[in-house]
Amino acid sequence: MADVPPPRGFPDAEYAARLDRVQQAMAPAGLDALLLTTEADIRYLSGFLTQFWQSPTRPWYLVVPRAAKPVAVIPEIGAACMARGWVDDIRTWSSPHPTDDGVSLLYATLEECAGSGGTIGAPMARETHLRMPVQAFDALRHALDFADASAVMRNVRMVKSEREIDKIRHVCTLVSNAFDRAPKLFAEGQSDIEAFRAFKLECLRQGVDDVSYLVGGAGPGGYGDIISPPAGRALGRGDVLILDTGCVYDGYFSDFDRNFAIGAADDAARRAYDTVYRATEAGLAAARPGATSADLFGAMQTVLEAGGALGNAVGRLGHGLGSELTEPPSHAAFDDTVLSPGMVITLEPGMEFAPGRNMVHEENLVIRDDGAELLSRRAAAELPVIG
Repeated sequence: MADVPPPRGFPDAEYAARLDRVQQAMAPAGLDALLLTTEADIRYLSGFLTQFWQSPTRPWYLVVPRAAKPVAVIPEIGAACMARGWVDDIRTWSSPHPTDDGVSLLYATLEECAGSGGTIGAPMARETHLRMPVQAFDALRHALDFADASAVMRNVRMVKSEREIDKIRHVCTLVSNAFDRAPKLFAEGQSDIEAFRAFKLECLRQGVDDVSYLVGGAGPGGYGDIISPPAGRALGRGDVLILDTGCVYDGYFSDFDRNFAIGAADDAARRAYDTVYRATEAGLAAARPGATSADLFGAMQTVLEAGGALGNAVGRLGHGLGSELTEPPSHAAFDDTVLSPGMVITLEPGMEFAPGRNMVHEENLVIRDDGAELLSRRAAAELPVIG
């Protein structure tokens, strides 16, 4: 049965429910308003979906009062697109502006929404960033009372609705279909540039909106690096090729990889693949409500070390997933985030199994009451050989 694409967008009730959860978290934190500046946070409470974020010229703001709908403070060029979403109050200025690029309008809106002497929250901690000029933020901080609100958006966004999960499941299915076409896409003698291009085109043919992220590597019996762009090297017999991709459907990401041996695979590569596969199985078994991200890391790292891992410089073995390619939490020894139903995460065990030779594996899943539900189609249990 063909996968049926879920409806695009969300009903107003979805945004109302999101806002209610955010505002419930704001109250005990003592926040009278919330300032959001990043694409994912603004889209989460407004439905503002556009690729215009790729232009860094203009700042965009969403102000969330404690007991009212959000207010958009944005460049005039985005007014029509924002009006298609859930936000009614849209305040604009002509941007770019040489001396006041929305700062005075934003200040007035924050003062109105927070009230005199009110506290304004903004994400400030690890895994957050500020998408506005530092000079502009400094000016606001000198005039208004700000506090760190990282936990508010982090904790609300980590748990996905079923509509969000449906979009992630759908894009994972499309990318799984593309990976199934690997024997038709990759071949000995093909350049890595051609291989990446063929895979990207296949993902688009399958129906993804965009291939926003595609990295990988190839080398004799393993690869040394999976984030550099392809360099035009021809795939040779005995190479192991990895493609790690984040494709998008309606603003939601998949993020998983697959490994392929070209022509033949040596014993070391097969053993390494088996190790990361079993590490993923351990992660899947541990991925239950009440477990922590540190628990997942421990379950996977134990298998990797027993399998002869020489090291893991990546720092984590998976992460959250959703409207961003990587979201909190991080499956690392230091992350005690408790898993709960509705959280969408990746499991990404990786190991250096010989000097300069690595093997990485990744799957996408959602936490359910009774454990993990895979969203990506499970990889082959043995290293696939093409040709």
